[in-house]
Amino acid sequence: MQNNYYFLRQLTRQIETRITGLKLMECFSQEKDELVFGFAAARGKKKNYKEFFLKAVVFPDFSCLYFTDQFERAKKNSVDLFNQLMDLEVLSVRQFLNERCFAINFEQGFSVVFKLYGNRANIILFQNDEVIDLFHSKIVADKNLRISTLDRFIDQSYEAFVAHNQDYHKLFPTFGKIVNAYLEQEESITWQKIRDTIDKLENPIYYIIRWEHQLHLSLLPIGEVLQEFQQPIEAINAFYILYNKVSTLDKEKAVVLRKLTKEKKQTDMYLKDAYQRLEAVDSTIKNEEIGHILMANLHQIPERAEKVELFDFYRDKDIIIKLKPELSPQKNAENFYRKAKNEKIEIEKIMENIENREELLKNLNLHIEKIEQAEHLKALRNYLKANKLVSNASQAVSYKDLFKRFEVEGFEILVGRNAKNNDLLTQQYAYKEDLWLHARDAQGSHVVVKYKAGKKIPNTVKESAASLAAYYSKRRNETLAPVILTQKKFVRKTKDLAEGQVIVEKEEVVMVEPKIPKE
Repeated sequence: MQNNYYFLRQLTRQIETRITGLKLMECFSQEKDELVFGFAAARGKKKNYKEFFLKAVVFPDFSCLYFTDQFERAKKNSVDLFNQLMDLEVLSVRQFLNERCFAINFEQGFSVVFKLYGNRANIILFQNDEVIDLFHSKIVADKNLRISTLDRFIDQSYEAFVAHNQDYHKLFPTFGKIVNAYLEQEESITWQKIRDTIDKLENPIYYIIRWEHQLHLSLLPIGEVLQEFQQPIEAINAFYILYNKVSTLDKEKAVVLRKLTKEKKQTDMYLKDAYQRLEAVDSTIKNEEIGHILMANLHQIPERAEKVELFDFYRDKDIIIKLKPELSPQKNAENFYRKAKNEKIEIEKIMENIENREELLKNLNLHIEKIEQAEHLKALRNYLKANKLVSNASQAVSYKDLFKRFEVEGFEILVGRNAKNNDLLTQQYAYKEDLWLHARDAQGSHVVVKYKAGKKIPNTVKESAASLAAYYSKRRNETLAPVILTQKKFVRKTKDLAEGQVIVEKEEVVMVEPKIPKE
């Protein structure tokens, strides 16, 4: 939650009080994913006056800020960046509405935007509304950002809450996992509960917590509370230091424990549903009993009756039995006996599944207990390996499990699942003679039709593959969509391109209806 919108609102207010009026004296990187900004009131011969440093780390899996009045710059492996900002005064700090990003605004229309979006975190230099430079240049989509469009306006009124069928997620996407988990501790989430929670977020105490086996900075007390703070800079500094002190043992434990805890939760839910299904079957009149009642009273049942009232000798009272009028009374009884047979099979299957899941739950609880007790990294890894709780990196993975797969007229069609998976498909699993497809001028999946030696790919197969490329793209809802077709040998990727992006040197374009072909 160190990058949560509500925390950043508090943090940026305090940052503004510390750096407004100061000048940027240095901006440098000495680690691949780390950028340091040094502010001061004036330059000195040996030391600047009134120094304040902001360090931003933007790893793909972790981004955080750290603040200090002292910072020793390394003499080697250090590079200056954003030189346009040197000696410019800070005018203000701006938090963007409903977004996990903020800007430090300088003289001459310059701004540095800290975009803290998970694995797409970046630091971007703007002048006025135009991008000048990127810290992570590989996130090429950031070149198209505009400061004027970063605010996200959302109607968060009670009327909007009612209009969305009281689904608060649509009104408050900025809450994040921790706030949602805090709210969902209640059986029903009322508007008053939401307003009370927002009040706590806007007038917070800052907590470092351990929740779901991982350290978090939170504005709400949930999980195991480790420390409390009154100021946001103090809190994020303590969190950053503690996060970096967490050992490799703790981090590896956390990864496996989160996976096992999720599986345990799913198993608990399955068992709850299974027992409810058994209870529902037990609470109703059995089909076999109805069959017996019908057979005992065949002479009382008129032909073509849609229902009949008979004495239930199991419960000593009359019951109404629905019948199929096109069947004879005896055939209706046989129908109930057949249902009873299926009912028994279903109950036996449910019982078998319950037994298996209870055994699984027992093993999960044992694994969780053993992993939590592990005190040495070697012992942890040996336990995980012995109990097959970690995937074997050397184990071959079938391409059929990696991509969506279709078959049309005997030709295999593979579809990428996301940007990274698209690269995997095109760069490692597609050969030069394969047919490569992609929706034109739109984000979407890479699609590959596998080449068959000596066989020409029919136009009908090409059309089906093109329809898939259109369907798995931003053009899905168009009546007709343009799709690029080419051989894989005309598709290449350079190092400066982002995940999923390629260069197509020769192409053919067809117009197709976005749809999934019938197999």
